[in-house]
Amino acid sequence: NEPTAAALAYGLEKGHDHTILVFDFGGGTFDVSILELGGGIFEVKATSGDNYLGGDDIDNALIDFLVADFKKNNGIDLKDDLVALQRLKEAAEKAKIELSSAQQTKITIPYVSAGAEGPKHLDMDLTRAKFESICASIFERLKAPTHQAIKDAKNPKIDKIILVGGSTRIPKVQEIVKEITGMDSDKSVNPDEAVSLGAAIQG
Repeated sequence: NEPTAAALAYGLEKGHDHTILVFDFGGGTFDVSILELGGGIFEVKATSGDNYLGGDDIDNALIDFLVADFKKNNGIDLKDDLVALQRLKEAAEKAKIELSSAQQTKITIPYVSAGAEGPKHLDMDLTRAKFESICASIFERLKAPTHQAIKDAKNPKIDKIILVGGSTRIPKVQEIVKEITGMDSDKSVNPDEAVSLGAAIQG
């Protein structure tokens, strides 16, 4: 399964007995698993998550914000324009990625629409703080399943936390994991590649 594959990518099967929390937040789903490793055997002690929560929800929250802001300023609803929506989706995803390493990003979409006076452009500065407030309810939904997995595993002493999925690059997500566990995550493996790398090792 995916949590075990991710653990293999970190070489954890070679180490001493320990308990691992795998926090997997990808594009479309969110899973938390707690694995126990002993004698080279992985045992999943608990698993929890949300099948309807992922990075796509973050993109959509940003798109909704951009649409509302543009409508307020220009009186035009971009939701009715499929080409504009596609450009908004690309811009939202790019902004999300940039805000993982920067405190502020610029969203610029020239000629996104046209009004009676001519072409309209979308031009906005977005801070990481504003991004986190736009997506606050999404980030909040990460907490309950994580607490549930820890509770179901009978509050074990966790030795290592590994992050899987591109959405775990978001600083707020890492902050939530640390807030719940009191530990920093292991960042030695690319979260986008952990599962496939582990599956290759197993193969």
